Amino acid sequence: MRGARLLRFNKPFGVLCQFTGAAGRPTLADFISVPDVYAAGRLDADSEGLLLLTDDGPLQHRIADPRLQLSKTYRAQVEGEPSPHTLERLRRGVRLRDGPARAVAVKLIAEPALWPRHPPVRFRKNVPTAWMEIVLAEGRNRQLRRMTAAVGHPTLRLVRVAIGPWALGNLKPGEWAEAEVPPRLRRPAP
Repeated sequence: MRGARLLRFNKPFGVLCQFTGAAGRPTLADFISVPDVYAAGRLDADSEGLLLLTDDGPLQHRIADPRLQLSKTYRAQVEGEPSPHTLERLRRGVRLRDGPARAVAVKLIAEPALWPRHPPVRFRKNVPTAWMEIVLAEGRNRQLRRMTAAVGHPTLRLVRVAIGPWALGNLKPGEWAEAEVPPRLRRPAP
């Protein structure tokens, strides 16, 4: 019997995290022809980067289960220039409508070498932007975008670069590759 199949996929901007779509919007089916794989977690259509897919339901659940706290690492371009105090607020936690949310780690970074986004982020000459690397241990709906907005720095571009032990690596938008399942996430032998 073959083990679980796991794929790393670089989800492009605008792609829905499902295989069936609505009204001509691009979906995973436009990029992945592997049968019987499903997304382990989600990534909003307006976010980019690493998405994991598997054909193993229990593995899918373990990857998405917030109790396992698989960290998710993002690179976020935000409006304005966050101060050290703002970064500390994100670390300590901000109150959102659905409860408190905090970053496990957050830091300012240089603009990362990323692929061009289509359509590009709207440029505003009088509004500076900054890049942050943010690590979350949970993944509520649009959580990171809501957190940066709560501290006065709306997210303009969001790219997930890692989930737990899996990294985006050098996958280009729309590309996928097989991934290994680490022992701690494998299904126990019967």
